Amino acid sequence: MAAASALSDKSLREATQRKLRRFSELRGKHVATGEFWDIVAITAADRKQEFAYKQQLSEKLKKKELPLGVQYHVFVDPAGAKIGGYSQRLPNASALGKIFTALPFGNPIFQMLELKLAMYIDFPSHMNPGILVTCADDIELYSLGESEFIKFEKPGFTALAHPSSLTVGTTHGVFVLEPFNDLEYKDLEYRSCHRFLHKPSIEKMHQFHAVYKPRKFFQQHFAGGDSPSLKPDLEYVYTDSLFYMDYKSARKLLAFYEEIGTLNCEIDAYGDFLQALGPGATVEYTRNTSNVTKEESELVGMRQRIFHLLKGTSLNVVVLNSSKFYHIGTTEEYLFHFTSDSSLKSELGLQSIAFSIFPTIPECSGNTSCIIQSILDSRCSVAPGSVVEYSRLGPDVSVGENCIISGSSIITPAVLPAYSFMCSLSLKMNGHLKYSTMTFGVQDNLKKNVKTLSDIKLLQFFGVCFLSCLDTWNLRVTQELFSGNKTCLSLWTARIFPVCSSLSDSVTTSLKMLNAVKNKSTFSLNNYKLLSIEEMLVYKDIEDMMTYREQIFLEITLNKAV
Repeated sequence: MAAASALSDKSLREATQRKLRRFSELRGKHVATGEFWDIVAITAADRKQEFAYKQQLSEKLKKKELPLGVQYHVFVDPAGAKIGGYSQRLPNASALGKIFTALPFGNPIFQMLELKLAMYIDFPSHMNPGILVTCADDIELYSLGESEFIKFEKPGFTALAHPSSLTVGTTHGVFVLEPFNDLEYKDLEYRSCHRFLHKPSIEKMHQFHAVYKPRKFFQQHFAGGDSPSLKPDLEYVYTDSLFYMDYKSARKLLAFYEEIGTLNCEIDAYGDFLQALGPGATVEYTRNTSNVTKEESELVGMRQRIFHLLKGTSLNVVVLNSSKFYHIGTTEEYLFHFTSDSSLKSELGLQSIAFSIFPTIPECSGNTSCIIQSILDSRCSVAPGSVVEYSRLGPDVSVGENCIISGSSIITPAVLPAYSFMCSLSLKMNGHLKYSTMTFGVQDNLKKNVKTLSDIKLLQFFGVCFLSCLDTWNLRVTQELFSGNKTCLSLWTARIFPVCSSLSDSVTTSLKMLNAVKNKSTFSLNNYKLLSIEEMLVYKDIEDMMTYREQIFLEITLNKAV
């Protein structure tokens, strides 16, 4: 069984590397019609994010990092309810976007956009006209037989399905497949879906017959991705990743949107589209709002209209039994996959030092640090389990384990405590260039919110009661302490991050603020202009942040040329 598993891992690695090589061949070249995508569309949450995305796409095209002759579009959410997010669980991607998250391999380094396009390199030539929908923070890897390809040719919707543990199924979409007689294991199976369950409980998976026992030889090939490999007798479900809708279905949804005009509630492309599909779909799910981040009064009615619009549309499923699904949307997942001895590291060829100036990190089993497009002095130290991207670290800088440092410049002697998060942003305020550095614990929940000032004691900053932290920083608890909606108070909207005139001062000041909490000392923030993360994203100066990254890029390039 171990030999069969190793063979499966090898085939997955080889299939992945083939796709990466094929994409690399197309970078900077004009692609023929049908060879690649006609249009690559990225959704943005607001005008600032739209501008950031367009700037980055422009730079990539200028440097020939993407295939040419393709329409690359950015679509901003209209006013009101949002479909694009702000990456609150991985804030180093908040300013410039999850789809532009740096990955530790390639020269120049790949970002999530390039990886997505590489992994889907075979799709366009086996697809009827339609739209493929995917997320910016997950990676799907799969291997097939030499003459096999995933085809998107059936009417309606077609989704990829990956074998997963029941626990993983509770946080994903789960397919209830129509009965299937073939007992033999196959890498690729085309199945019909009876109904789709969105983040169901384990009880619900059993109730609707979505749970399976491994078929013959199946356990030898099962690839777990985010979950550990299945034991031979362990039950499993098929979970979702990306999906395709044919031209007719896309036109139907577009006509519906044009008919209703402005959307006043958040519609989920997975939960609200896919749950309406298949012969077993029922209207009950439209009233379940347990998985909704913000419940609006029109939500149930809108969901029901979508259900009736799509009811009767088929949901085809491409079952990929030799596949892995990885999610990299949180600080914990990001650190694990980039620094541990994970399967993803082997399959994608992730590096400990990617396009950086830094003394060699000894290769060993277990955790290591990960340095991405950064310049580090040979006398600084970065503990295992930490990621440094787009940053400069001086000679007397010591970074603890499991930290994330992004876009920062730490020149003066400094000690960054273990499990720290630090991300610097350039700001344009009243026509002047300023800087602010957000810092907190990698395990802090920035999305957790309370409704009243008396409840902010329930929030935690670096594992410490937020109320105690405010005392440490000599800040008063008032409504003005928070930006935005005053009935939704969180670390995301807390005005606690100092604005400074230089990048290095910004980092030093925020580090003092963090260490005061860790050391139970005091550091007054009274004399500083303070912003929340929410406000930092409003004031962000995209050009300056990209200029800073470009300076690092050029310095590394010159250094490598010597």
